Amino acid sequence: MWKLLLTLNKNLFIAIPVMLLLGFGCGVLCDPGSLKHAIVPLTFLMVYPMMVTLKVRKVFQRGDGKAQWLAQAINFGVIPFAVLLIGRLFFPNEPYLALGLLLAGLVPTSGMTISWTGFAKGNVEAAVKMTVIGLVLGSLATPIYVKLLMGADIDMDVWLVVRQILLIVFLPMIAGHLTQSLLLRRYGPDAFQKRMAPRFPALSALGVLGIVFVAMALKARSVLQSPEILLAIFAPILVIYALNFALSTWIGKRLLPRGDAIALVYGTVMRNLSIALALAINAFGPQGAGAALVVALSYVVQVQAAAWYVRYTDRIFGSAVPAALAAALTAEATVPVVAMDRQRSES
Repeated sequence: MWKLLLTLNKNLFIAIPVMLLLGFGCGVLCDPGSLKHAIVPLTFLMVYPMMVTLKVRKVFQRGDGKAQWLAQAINFGVIPFAVLLIGRLFFPNEPYLALGLLLAGLVPTSGMTISWTGFAKGNVEAAVKMTVIGLVLGSLATPIYVKLLMGADIDMDVWLVVRQILLIVFLPMIAGHLTQSLLLRRYGPDAFQKRMAPRFPALSALGVLGIVFVAMALKARSVLQSPEILLAIFAPILVIYALNFALSTWIGKRLLPRGDAIALVYGTVMRNLSIALALAINAFGPQGAGAALVVALSYVVQVQAAAWYVRYTDRIFGSAVPAALAAALTAEATVPVVAMDRQRSES
């Protein structure tokens, strides 16, 4: 069971399209109305496990202040307005699709921010801080940004959104922190980190797949009538991620050391799509299914883009091994070769 869940978590870029297809089939062949009852438990399954592994205390450690300020300036001073403009350009008559883009752009960082930063040999400690700070600030800012930027285009109850954020983000965060404290006290940090922590993201992935299935099922008949809508959704998502990667890379290379720059990229490009998905489908009524579909398709682009970026990290930022150390290792490796050459010449 755990092996299957861990495999799903590592292959979301495949599992999510499969769930989209299954949800589409379900929505076309059956009445998907009853699936709405699964939204709340699936939301909890998606968000709570993610919070159990969140290292809140890391926020209070000093260091990498410049990277943190730059990350939040990009996340809340640039990206929401860029996403709003792109949404209006691509969806001038579809405000709830534009809302999906905005929600995906408003809640920065996820657990994958930390993972991808580690894969790219960046500053993981900085990535942990960005994850916690971005999650809290994004949750607080979302109702304000949505009201100010799209309040005239969509039906929105601000207090309903606030209540949903309390239920979706802060209640699971408190419960997750308590669970983490209990597990650490009972089993110790080593057992928690090695045996338990890897399992929680897998549970969260199960919730993600369930919500993606429901969102697609609820929107299936609209997609059947206009199948070109899927391509229309993918286009702005690709533009947003390309712009975000380019901007964060340029700023990181100019202003930060390698490790902090990589953390900056993943701390601004990786969005907390689980929270955005939960908000879309819980806080905006039946029309929220359209916004949720946009967020669900964003998963596919985000995972693939992050994986490709890791491959080119050394080309962009240089090797993680310092030049002097690399030269020393090269010299050390050539010593046996030189010695063998001497022995051959003497013989």
